[in-house]
Amino acid sequence: MSTTGTHKILICLGSSCYSRGNADNLTLIKDYLDENGLDASIDFRGHLCSETCNKGPVIEIDETEYEGVTQSNIHSILANHL
Repeated sequence: MSTTGTHKILICLGSSCYSRGNADNLTLIKDYLDENGLDASIDFRGHLCSETCNKGPVIEIDETEYEGVTQSNIHSILANHL
């Protein structure tokens, strides 16, 4: 992935978020970026903890935090934000 993107996505890969769904969300985000030709314009990184474990899985897009991210809402979050 590019590190000079116009948008920045951070996905929490701490044990709570990872086990509650971000393991799957990681793949879904990668696939979405690839399918929409966005990989070069997105700075997509993992990090270890958002410290909002009870609200996870958590992702952050351009400093907007999304809580309770699931396979059923990840595509709409990405489409609406990007």
